[in-house]
Amino acid sequence: MQFTKMQAAGNDFVVINNTLRASRLPAGKAGFALHQLPLLARKLCDRRFGIGGDGVLILEKSAKCDFKMRIFNPDGSEAEMCGNGLRCLSFFAYKNKIAASLMSVETKAGILSAQVSSNKVKINMLKPSSIKLGIDISIGGKSYKVHHINTGVPHAIVFVDNLDAVNVKELGRALRYHSIFKPKGANVDFVKIKSKGTIAIRTYERGVEAETLACGTGATASAVISGIVKQLQSPVSVSTKGGLLKVYFKKKNNIVTDVFLEGEACVVFEGMMSLA
Repeated sequence: MQFTKMQAAGNDFVVINNTLRASRLPAGKAGFALHQLPLLARKLCDRRFGIGGDGVLILEKSAKCDFKMRIFNPDGSEAEMCGNGLRCLSFFAYKNKIAASLMSVETKAGILSAQVSSNKVKINMLKPSSIKLGIDISIGGKSYKVHHINTGVPHAIVFVDNLDAVNVKELGRALRYHSIFKPKGANVDFVKIKSKGTIAIRTYERGVEAETLACGTGATASAVISGIVKQLQSPVSVSTKGGLLKVYFKKKNNIVTDVFLEGEACVVFEGMMSLA
């Protein structure tokens, strides 16, 4: 099976074009049928026995858009949306002449648009929903002020003074599985305000079940909540371990619309993978 390895702000993905014979997922004996995609994702994302990645992006034909995106996490679960994943797949579609520089994409979270300019990709995000501010959560005898928002997938935002001192793995996991976010849980973003237009974040991602170098929906969620709670103005530059992202939005009386995520995306390498 043919594949492309891509990354955007350090989020790395295995891209499969399921419309081409050379990379189309086999529906038979030795390979992976469509109902086995969770197993395929676990195999491909393994950094020692597979290709390695934060997820598998599958490009499929769409009856209403330029193409359809499906994304599977390393644990085999299918996500509704992924900001950096969508930016990678949009860049892939443009470079492979599947779509023009301005395109529409069908996702499980809804229909979104993307625009490619050189190596930068700007995508529109879904209108933020399920915003709940100032939730008090106690973990290990300590109280945390948490803000919830859905930017395609759910996120829990925690503002901190010292980003380097946060135990993202332990505290992120505790918040991700907290009963208040059941049944689906939430990604967890720790946010430090650096200036009136810049924030730095670290993210614990569900499905990956670890800290990732970046998270597109997390950067968007963190920027929007910073705009609401800390009065930051659009655009907000978001510094991640994997690179810089920019989030645009309009805000009026805590109602947020016209949300966009922008950043670089690139191909790392291409290859063939045995599915036997």
